[in-house]
Amino acid sequence: MTRILLLLTAALLLSLVSDEFETPYEKSGKTHSATHEQAISFYQKLDAAYPQLKLLEYGLTDVGRPLNLVVISKDKVFDPAAVRQSGKRILFINNAIHPGESCGVDACMMLARDLMEQSSMQSLLDHSVICIVPIYNIGGSLNRGCCTRANQLGPAEQGFRGNAKNLDLNRDFIKCDSKNALSLTRIFQAWKPDVFIDTHTTNGADYPAHLTYIPSLPDKAPPQLRGYMDQALLPAIKKHMAAKKIPICPYVYNMGRTPEDGLMGFLDHPRYSSGYANLFHSLCFITEAHMLKTFEQRVTATYEFILGTLTHVNKEHEEIGRVLKQSRESIRQQEEYVLTWELDKQRKSSLMFDGYEAKYKTSEVTGQQRWYYDRSAPYSKEVDYFEHYKPTFSVKKPRVYILPQAYDEVIERMEANGVEMKSLEKDMTIEVEVSYITSFKNRNRPYEGHFYYDEVVTRREVMPMSYHKGDKLIVTDQMANDYIVHVLEPESHDSFFRWGFFDGILMQKEYFSPYLFEDEAAQMLKEDKKLKEEFEAKKAEDEAFAKNWWAQLSFIYERSPYYEKSHNRYPVGRWNGAMSDLGL
Repeated sequence: MTRILLLLTAALLLSLVSDEFETPYEKSGKTHSATHEQAISFYQKLDAAYPQLKLLEYGLTDVGRPLNLVVISKDKVFDPAAVRQSGKRILFINNAIHPGESCGVDACMMLARDLMEQSSMQSLLDHSVICIVPIYNIGGSLNRGCCTRANQLGPAEQGFRGNAKNLDLNRDFIKCDSKNALSLTRIFQAWKPDVFIDTHTTNGADYPAHLTYIPSLPDKAPPQLRGYMDQALLPAIKKHMAAKKIPICPYVYNMGRTPEDGLMGFLDHPRYSSGYANLFHSLCFITEAHMLKTFEQRVTATYEFILGTLTHVNKEHEEIGRVLKQSRESIRQQEEYVLTWELDKQRKSSLMFDGYEAKYKTSEVTGQQRWYYDRSAPYSKEVDYFEHYKPTFSVKKPRVYILPQAYDEVIERMEANGVEMKSLEKDMTIEVEVSYITSFKNRNRPYEGHFYYDEVVTRREVMPMSYHKGDKLIVTDQMANDYIVHVLEPESHDSFFRWGFFDGILMQKEYFSPYLFEDEAAQMLKEDKKLKEEFEAKKAEDEAFAKNWWAQLSFIYERSPYYEKSHNRYPVGRWNGAMSDLGL
């Protein structure tokens, strides 16, 4: 009798614990997503109940609330350096960068709970530590409503894509306009994840898959990581999802109107989460649960994708560690970096794709023909798959970049990203290679808070430059090399120049009085035959120039000793001389 009572008491206690750690999503019948307050409260309870889980705070977000990180460590070690030294692999999951796409929020809450409560899952933490950002875009999560995702099936309430500054945080990983991004950058650099997953819900075509995925773009990823992703990690995840009977496929990014027109890989520039993580040689995924599946299906698919990843990472921790070490050490020796890409339309493969036929019918709104996906007409066929991109611009790294201390916003972002910098010990005139911005095109409207430059053309010159005590010396022999080159070379697709951090150089500061400069210009043409020839040739070939007296005087002024050499000159110097000459 006593034994029966004990068993009943244990069962009752277990049921109470289970009720206590039932998520808001589960309590709602799997129709509602947790609010920010509910998510943090849930993790606080787990933190109090289980010493293997800690809820940490890392800096503020734009809405004034701290950015939290949940760390799950079987050994109760929560110092990132100690975790890395232990040889455990770090799996990092970022949720609600777009809070209307919240399936990862609820999936991770359940996964954290299950890892604590289910003894059968404890072994998954033997060789791995999990880091979870519960809700990244807190401001957007607080801005909840019924109708922010017009074409998405649930949840009952969704957050808003923009954060408290109305920024899309999945375009902010380089420029870091938000406090969110700077805080997450510091978390990422502290933990240096081996595998990184950013959870989303996709818009777009209709198809049977519950979830699509974007891995590191094959051509951008280092060779070691590319091979491991294609041959080991991704096949293991696919196998896990197939065993759970959850259909998945690569991200559906159409070449034309529908998937049957062909699919292409997504070019994840460093502004995006996976493109950023790729700069630091993490194995990266963006998951995109399908908007037209039920919220329960999306949460389940996201849960299982993360669980499948964790299972493989824990099992193959030694091999992943070896591959990552090899990849990250090679970055010190890498000399050339590709900075811009375009789709390689000559290089294609085929992909077996499950879809629905796209058909046309008369619109009840416009009376014209509209297209739709017919779920009663499924198909499975091979479609063209353009997975590869080709380089359009590359550069060799210098030994040292010299960054003037005046650009403190750039320095702050470099520091947050773990870039090692030393300060120049005295004023010096140094002969360096510099870039002149010869042309650029910016957008007519701001893009994520900036008039981003879509096209940048430069020319390079070697010249003496004055640098001052305290200016920053950045040696390109460090783990952050990929990041350093991508943000400091002005032509790079997500350089600090393109995002407007060096706009001051594009405006001329000193000018001339035409009535006084006329005489000097005439004298210059008399004394300089080469200048005279260039001037006359310009007038002969350019009718507008020949009729514009200001343009003609400016042409001569810009070739005079009075014209400021700093106009359009990018101030970051490239040094390839002896390190000792810089005091290094």
